[in-house]
Amino acid sequence: SFGASIPKALIQLGDRTLLEHAVSSLSAVVDQIVVTAPAGYEDQIRALVGDAVTVVTGGATRSDSVRAGLKVIEGAEFVLVHDAARALATRELAASIVAALKGGDVAVVPALPVVDTLQSVGADGYVLSAVDRTPLRRIQTPQGFSYSVLKEIHQAAHDATDDSTLALHAGYKVRVITG
Repeated sequence: SFGASIPKALIQLGDRTLLEHAVSSLSAVVDQIVVTAPAGYEDQIRALVGDAVTVVTGGATRSDSVRAGLKVIEGAEFVLVHDAARALATRELAASIVAALKGGDVAVVPALPVVDTLQSVGADGYVLSAVDRTPLRRIQTPQGFSYSVLKEIHQAAHDATDDSTLALHAGYKVRVITG
């Protein structure tokens, strides 16, 4: 959590908050931006992002927050789910995700190869084995979905560390592009 007592999205990076950087990158690519704010921070976030951005109260979990955001989106063909903490994701990356969705994919995630050595460690604190990192990827955001798929995978009350995992468990193919 960056060691801060405020929401990550409100941490300053240069002249703007992480949230403002994220909104700036996405605004050139999308028609509507919805920010799910931690309870108690809604007004502060509204003051930062302005009237063009819809601010709603987020939930206790990531999935609860996505569901809260989905409730105020109408008529969208595609939805990007993004973490403000990943403030330096570029508009080009967002555009690549939208292009893959327009090309027919229903779930698209940016990812980077794992470069660290990975080992499986036993309960006793000793290495059991080395893990082949070749097929492994570090999944990032923004993640893109067809609106109908994102809505469907959030109908169930399941929670996951990200939306692409919910899509995968629901049986959808998740396209990986370079993050």
